Amino acid sequence: MCLGVPMRIMEINGFTARCEARGIERKASLFLLQHEQLQVGDLVMIHVGNAIQKMSEEDAQTAWDLYDEIFAAEAAGLGVGTNNVEEATDLDVGTNRVGAGLSGDRGQGPLQPK
Repeated sequence: MCLGVPMRIMEINGFTARCEARGIERKASLFLLQHEQLQVGDLVMIHVGNAIQKMSEEDAQTAWDLYDEIFAAEAAGLGVGTNNVEEATDLDVGTNRVGAGLSGDRGQGPLQPK
């Protein structure tokens, strides 16, 4: 399963943005959103290191609410469908870790607070 991570743009340098979500920062490419007028403070969905869509506050909060449900299910040891939540999403509520591939960290390892 592939997931996008809603993140807030903190800084823009050309087609690269420094983005933050829940105290975790990552660089992301804005190349796919050239048609959008993006600015510091905007929310974007990050997938595999790329901002793929601009988001409203409401949409970003809805996504995080759903992820929080997944985190809670994982913490309780519950599965999703036929897969265990950890296998399906590699999300860890206790450490705010999002597995490689979800954050588009390109070899930077799991998303971890800096």
